[in-house]
Amino acid sequence: MQEEIIQSVLDGHDTLALLPTGGGKSICFQVPAMASEGLCLVVTPLIALMKDQVENLKRRGIKAAAVYSGMHRNEIEVALSNCMYGDYKFLYISPERLQNAAFRENLGNMKINLIAVDEAHCISQWGYDFRPPYLKIAEIREFIPETPILALTATATPPVVDDIQEKLGFKSQRVFQKSFERKNLIYVVLNEENKQARLLRIMKKVKGIGIIYVRNRRKTKEVSDFLNKNKIRSDFYHAGLDPLIRARKQSAWMDGEIRIIVATNAFGMGIDKPNVRLVVHLGLADSLEAYFQEAGRAGRDGKKSYAILLWEEADVRNARVTISKSFPELPVIRKIYQSLANYYQLPEGSGKNQSYDFEITHFSNTFNFSAVIVYNALKLLEKEGYIVLNDGFASPSRVHFQVNKEELYRFQIKNISFDKFIKAMLRSYSGLFTDFVNIYENELARRTGLTHDETLKYLNELNQLEIITYLPRKDKPQIIFSESRLDIGTLILSDVHYRDRKKAVSERLNAVINYVSSLTKCRSQQLLEYFGERDSKRCGRCDVCVERNKMELSELEFDIVLSKIKPVLLEKTCTVQELVAVVENVNEDKVIKVIQWLLDNEKIDKDRKYNFSWRKKVQD
Repeated sequence: MQEEIIQSVLDGHDTLALLPTGGGKSICFQVPAMASEGLCLVVTPLIALMKDQVENLKRRGIKAAAVYSGMHRNEIEVALSNCMYGDYKFLYISPERLQNAAFRENLGNMKINLIAVDEAHCISQWGYDFRPPYLKIAEIREFIPETPILALTATATPPVVDDIQEKLGFKSQRVFQKSFERKNLIYVVLNEENKQARLLRIMKKVKGIGIIYVRNRRKTKEVSDFLNKNKIRSDFYHAGLDPLIRARKQSAWMDGEIRIIVATNAFGMGIDKPNVRLVVHLGLADSLEAYFQEAGRAGRDGKKSYAILLWEEADVRNARVTISKSFPELPVIRKIYQSLANYYQLPEGSGKNQSYDFEITHFSNTFNFSAVIVYNALKLLEKEGYIVLNDGFASPSRVHFQVNKEELYRFQIKNISFDKFIKAMLRSYSGLFTDFVNIYENELARRTGLTHDETLKYLNELNQLEIITYLPRKDKPQIIFSESRLDIGTLILSDVHYRDRKKAVSERLNAVINYVSSLTKCRSQQLLEYFGERDSKRCGRCDVCVERNKMELSELEFDIVLSKIKPVLLEKTCTVQELVAVVENVNEDKVIKVIQWLLDNEKIDKDRKYNFSWRKKVQD
């Protein structure tokens, strides 16, 4: 539906596009932005994805910039200046930066042709990843009332679809929704206690590249080691690894050097690898939205692929415990916020938009908190818009010349000791006068014949002399204060929001449990119904459909028999003969096959006298 979405935007309509994972959402705003005069403002919460898209556009000769929490003020000034006066086509911005007064003042000097809101489900309190800063997006429309907005998401239930349009101030409802059905993707759910043995059989049966998702960091290495011992080339990945190591592991998997990556859900966002044949979940996902996105990373090339989920009853118990830990009590969250202010010695009213290196283990030990409680409290503070918690990510050092070419020439004449080094920088990197440019100190040292330490000395001295702005590589996790440090008494943590959010998380987990527990309904149909598609057909290839197919009944015949006998069994116990008599115009053998299937799949019970009844706890 890309063409229809693009045309809608070009015609000036506010538009919501629901496309499945891998459905090509970026094209839907990139094409109309390139076809129109001016700049496209792209709002996205994912900094790593933002940086990746900006670099991809630059490699294609398209001018793009990004502004997000944690950037140096000089970087932000240069990016905004380029977008106002430098013929730039794309400005990627994190939602919390939209509230910045300087940004709003500069907004009027930018000719914005489109506002693209990625991950638009984040604006809805009913969505699975609600972020309060998204609610501020509509405010900037006051400054550019004629500019259309394009909201994009891969996961939105019907209530969220309506909520997105309302919260973004759509002038009229306009939704383009491609079916979420993935006909080449085969869903399989297996209740399995010995997951490793079953995983090994799956790996040997299904060939090709794969991703295995596990619940915690320890499991990533454990499962990867198990696969390697069984001669299946794999590696592990999680957010706690050094960013350079993460980047290396990701590249090795992308390039096909390793077959399987075992990861937490930190892996995959923005990954566009078309030939993934297999995604396995060892345990339950947090929500069907998250599962659908993660499973959807398989088979983007349209070829047959598998999404397999292995679970056991212990996973359900553990998931419920995890939810309780994910919502520390409100007084605990306030205490952790106060401790954070003490940790960085921040007085009230200070710290806004400042970033600080953050080591969760050191912080937790310093104030005698559980690291798990700290992490979850910080994530809740982030969702309320007070802070941003960034995992460390590999980001090269960056340099920008603060002076123009004439001023630099005069400086070189007066300071001959810097001349050779400056010339080497200018030969090695282009665009230093107009933008912040990634540099690599080791490479620069090699080109100048200097040691690494001598290179750092030159860069730092030029930075102190305000000839350049030099930003060394940062790879530690960061805490950024989106708002000035507040007195603990004025820190608003809505009890209603807290309770509603916890309830919504529990309901989404229940939807996952119902999905894995169901043995009567096609997996694809279940997922599609969750996202509002009510008229889909059985896929014929998932684990449920395969069992149904063995009965040699058509879908229509099965549904007819079930519709006749289920209401009766819900009311009373019946013999086989009584059930057969209830179903008219269907062969007796077929009715018996349905009864046997329901019995095998624990939908009905049988007593010693062969009287059957419907299991009351099962409603599907």
